[in-house]
Amino acid sequence: MFRDTPPITKNLIIINVLVYMAQLVFEQRGTDLASLVGLHYVLAEDFHVFQFITYMFLHGSFTHLFFNMFSLWMFGRIIERTMGPRRFLLYYFVCGVGAGLCQELWQTGEYFMEGLADYQWVNIGGALLPVGEYLNYWTTIGASGSCYGILLAFGMTFPEERLMLLIPPIPVKAKYFVVGYAAIELFAAFGSDSNIAHFAHLGGMLFGLLLILWWRRKDRNPGSGFGGWDTWQPRRRRSMWTDLKDRLLRLSPRRPRMEVKKGGGTAFKDRGDDYDFNLRRREHEERIDRILDKIKRSGYDSLSESEKQELFQNSRK
Repeated sequence: MFRDTPPITKNLIIINVLVYMAQLVFEQRGTDLASLVGLHYVLAEDFHVFQFITYMFLHGSFTHLFFNMFSLWMFGRIIERTMGPRRFLLYYFVCGVGAGLCQELWQTGEYFMEGLADYQWVNIGGALLPVGEYLNYWTTIGASGSCYGILLAFGMTFPEERLMLLIPPIPVKAKYFVVGYAAIELFAAFGSDSNIAHFAHLGGMLFGLLLILWWRRKDRNPGSGFGGWDTWQPRRRRSMWTDLKDRLLRLSPRRPRMEVKKGGGTAFKDRGDDYDFNLRRREHEERIDRILDKIKRSGYDSLSESEKQELFQNSRK
């Protein structure tokens, strides 16, 4: 199962697991990696810009890591195959950085609402700490922002796909699932005192939405894209299925235009070769059509292993 996971999703999961193991090792030796490379509040003494990247690979517990990586595996492997690996990697980091920025903005609101700007010391349980040192405890870690952005991309790409809830165990369309998740996060952000970074989750979804809309607008205007990253959305208004089919067919083997003759020189292939090529291409198109129709009717998981493998191999050529 993990063997068929596309490379970017697989490597991101491996890196997150390895970093978590490193956290445990460093913790046993008295070093907290979260205090070094977790995302601190911008006015804290330990804040550094690189933390907008490094914080995404840290996790507070095994449960935190497990659910983030399970979400990344479940939705990331599908979105990576849809977007292509390079665009998916960019999307992952934009959602993660955007999540960090939104969390920083929320913490700035807390900073002024609590009146910390007017004090130099903060009383915490009978001990006084300088404000700058106290702000070092405002640390954000985890890949949740990127995972929520990937969930949003899945809902926008496959809105009619049905997802099975655990409680209650009923199927829900992806578009309603995503909207419901966003509503729960928004409610929890204002109505909960937990240490969960709800605004980071919402920020990942927000930046993912903005990036997808920007890509779609760019791809509708030929010549306005940005080179090799443009691999997902169509150049004009077409359905997602038509675009995915065209991208897969564009990657099929090309017909040779000429051959070398004995004694030197070249000659064009005869019309029989054209006929064979067109026949193979037509059969290839029919197979892709059948696979995409099956995804539309029953979802990606309804594909057989051979169908998944053919779709994956075509997307990597």
